[in-house]
Amino acid sequence: MQRILSHIKENNFQNVYLLYGEERYLKRQYTEKLKKALVGDDTMNVHFYEGKDVPVTEIIDLAETMPFLAERRVIFLSDSGLFKSGGEQMAQYLEAPNETTFFVFTESEVDKRSKLFKTVSSKGCAVEFTAQDETTLKRWIGGLLAKEGLKITESTVLLFLSKTGTDMENIQTELEKLISYCLGKGVVTSEDVETICTTRLQDRIFDMTEAVARKQTSVALSLYYDLLALKVSPLQILSMLSRQYNLMLQAKELKKRGVPDREIASKIGVPPFVVSKYLSQASKYKSSELRNALERCAQADQDVKTGLMNDKMSVELIILSAQ
Repeated sequence: MQRILSHIKENNFQNVYLLYGEERYLKRQYTEKLKKALVGDDTMNVHFYEGKDVPVTEIIDLAETMPFLAERRVIFLSDSGLFKSGGEQMAQYLEAPNETTFFVFTESEVDKRSKLFKTVSSKGCAVEFTAQDETTLKRWIGGLLAKEGLKITESTVLLFLSKTGTDMENIQTELEKLISYCLGKGVVTSEDVETICTTRLQDRIFDMTEAVARKQTSVALSLYYDLLALKVSPLQILSMLSRQYNLMLQAKELKKRGVPDREIASKIGVPPFVVSKYLSQASKYKSSELRNALERCAQADQDVKTGLMNDKMSVELIILSAQ
């Protein structure tokens, strides 16, 4: 990211940029920064392509056209898929592109072994945008709140993140709601977060497995029916249940081996600030119970897909069988 900022500051640009990775908010922000720096308000020499099956030959012909009464022509391509397959022609062109044409690719996934990725990395600027760590997110949230005259405690910001996850687009959306609700209050409280912020689907699944662990069948079933009312498919719920049990089992086994919580978070692929929740929930189960739950989920998935069981009933039976 610093490379892009440096190029903008020095007004010294590469002919091709690749912004890739899972963090959509930052990719969008830096794409906008490049657009403003490269073309400003010029609409004659800026072009946008989105999605797969982009017309590569047409884009290359366009790239060879001199800009109209301007210094640059800029072509933006979003989620083209060319960095996964079919990018050979583009890679060949970018070996020696028209000096007045600039490319900005934004991609969710790339294959770093592809010819196009290697070409852009060597001839241009490739920047990966990954999920930000807890410290960075807390600082960002605190800064946005401070601009609105609001403060937030450590425990409350962790509660907020437990609801939003680490996706910065989702954080921004929930933060806007929270700011509107809390303007003039001075301090954002945990009650404000509970009242305003939307609980992610994953957290609803977490609550459901918590109820199952506590043998609160009616609560677990009620949560399940709430998810169905939100138009979440039974198979999606089943998949997320399986993932939840798998994460709990991994966390439990790693904890037994004396692995520190932060390392557990890294190994199982969850943010450090939620690993304690997984460990707490896992402590309510024996390892054998978690393995059995995983087997029941796998069997239910197979039974649904082979027509042996109704999809809605499959999750109900998993909840009931835990009693």
